Amino acid sequence: MYNYLILEKLKKYAGAEKSFHMPGHKVAADFAKYFPVAELDVTELSYSDNLANPAGVIAAAQRDIASILGAARSYILTDGSSLGIFAMLFAASKRGSKVIVPRNAHQSVWNACRVLGLEPVIVQGETKNGIMLPPTPESVAHVAENDVTVAGMIVTSPDYYGNIAPLSEYAQILGQYKKILMVDGAHGSHLAFEEEREGYAGKYASIWVDGAHKTLPTLTQGAVLNVNDGDLFADAEEGLSVFRTTSPSYPIMASVEYGIKRLANNSACIAHAKRAALALRNQKGICVYPSDDWAKVAVDCAPYKVSADLVAAELEKRNIYCEFSDGRYVLLYLSPMVDSGDIKKAGKILKGLLSSKKLAGTYRPRPDIAPAARSYSFQYALKKPAEWVEPENAVGRMCAQNFGLMPPCIPVCVAGEMVTDGAVRTISGGKTYGLLNGKIKVVAK
Repeated sequence: MYNYLILEKLKKYAGAEKSFHMPGHKVAADFAKYFPVAELDVTELSYSDNLANPAGVIAAAQRDIASILGAARSYILTDGSSLGIFAMLFAASKRGSKVIVPRNAHQSVWNACRVLGLEPVIVQGETKNGIMLPPTPESVAHVAENDVTVAGMIVTSPDYYGNIAPLSEYAQILGQYKKILMVDGAHGSHLAFEEEREGYAGKYASIWVDGAHKTLPTLTQGAVLNVNDGDLFADAEEGLSVFRTTSPSYPIMASVEYGIKRLANNSACIAHAKRAALALRNQKGICVYPSDDWAKVAVDCAPYKVSADLVAAELEKRNIYCEFSDGRYVLLYLSPMVDSGDIKKAGKILKGLLSSKKLAGTYRPRPDIAPAARSYSFQYALKKPAEWVEPENAVGRMCAQNFGLMPPCIPVCVAGEMVTDGAVRTISGGKTYGLLNGKIKVVAK
């Protein structure tokens, strides 16, 4: 059994020490009443260690986490998985000027490339059942073999819909060409506790991030950066020092350690939740996207000709809040901590909504994201003078800022790609990001 080292230390001193240090609330007045976690909210003190240079309780907690997750080293993050992505790409920037990026990469990947001056080489998977799949190993091999300036690949696995990338094949290909495999495993922390860890990023990656708060009992923004390649230790740590906050949250730190150790100490809760989730996925009258991740239940509304947005709205009326609706799918984002009774209840309500006469005929298909035409580099487009134009006037112009559909925020067009008529049609009438007052940013003429 693992002890919750950081939490125990914070609790030991809570209420005992007199606060003449940050933070400013001092657990005074009615602050603790409204924010009960306040008594654990401290700064770097003699007993609490220092996340920037841990030598005490944080260092011990990180060693335990690495042991549990199968990493050579693990680093607690209080700035979310995005910090881990910035640190990974910082390390990559020391090894090459380009990085292989699947189109469905998280927004933080594109932001990190922008800040670090990395050129993303986009590889795009096929679309199946309205969802973009991970790129094929062959497409990755083509880039890795033919471009010596590529440092490695960063891939999201699993993605929002539960697709798990062929990480074993990626690792073999990239290793052959002396390139690193970086995995944004923000949605897959629970996979570390699966039998044989099948599909878990840590089984294959040189360096990866776990978004603990997404599927484990951890406070929001709690995550972990893990490294298996010793050559990356120094650069990963330097990247963290550059991008992380100098005032990390101790409650978040404690909750990261708690979430990982809670599952390590109680594997039965994973099996219990998984059984309930699989029962929902296999329930008659509910069509679910066939992903490899049991924790992502993407209910397909297309076969029932009902709008996913309306189904999500009806669920909220019944106090059931899903992760998102993308117009076709309603995503229920589960975790090992989910209540099986709640899953069963949600399934019953979903089945009724999908067959509802009130919602019948409300479904409107959305176009797939087509591969975009590319002419100049990502970095070139970002640095050129730009202007905002109406979508119809953007066709044939060079995109100067990523834009796409939300959720799940996959860019329809990336900076440096030419805006096509198909791209404009794809975002028409949908929920978008990257636009300003409905206009697209393009390189000025």
